[in-house]
Amino acid sequence: MSSADAVARETAWLTSFDPADGLPALLAGQDGPFDVLQAYLPRTPLQRRRQLYVVRRQLQEVRTAHVRRMARHRFALRIVWPASAPSGAAEEPQRALDSAVELVLQRIGGLMLDKTHGGRFLSVAEDPAEVIVEFDDPEPSLRDRADLTCTISYSADDAEING
Repeated sequence: MSSADAVARETAWLTSFDPADGLPALLAGQDGPFDVLQAYLPRTPLQRRRQLYVVRRQLQEVRTAHVRRMARHRFALRIVWPASAPSGAAEEPQRALDSAVELVLQRIGGLMLDKTHGGRFLSVAEDPAEVIVEFDDPEPSLRDRADLTCTISYSADDAEING
């Protein structure tokens, strides 16, 4: 485990699914809302697909007493959502995006009493204890038949290292 594989570890948590744990699936193949869920943005995103990309916006190394250090990652989940609906109504894709975001928030929240994302981190969305969802203005997307987008950001702390 190193800071270099943090994005892969978080992606593994978001794509994992066990019906017994009560957390929602995010991939369409498991009855979730996303066709694509992967680490890092591709050069050319797919068209008309519901996509979630895990990227890291910041890496902070927190030091204590010059001997212990801990990596704090600031993740950004970039969601790209088709703005068109079979009925042609503009409200439907926006409502569907809201529902997908709610499932992602449940997944980030993790298991009851376990905020480590299955032991992948020391804690996730705990310090600071916030998850921020920023929705981009839908009007240009609806007008230009482009995709709706939003970003979910939160922090994850890695285990402390002595040295």
